Amino acid sequence: MTPIVEKPEPPAPHECCGGGSCCPCVWDRYYDELAAWREQQAAQAEASAPVTSNDSAA
Repeated sequence: MTPIVEKPEPPAPHECCGGGSCCPCVWDRYYDELAAWREQQAAQAEASAPVTSNDSAA
């Protein structure tokens, strides 16, 4: 079972130096975590979507 990923919080203003030389920047980490959260949300939505059939009896 895949562990549940919690939606990340953006970095606080004091957590980024704004210099652009940090690798990875706190914003890079945030966007990576946000992407993982969005992927998990999409997978959960797909898994819980009702199954419909396009078969029609004619």
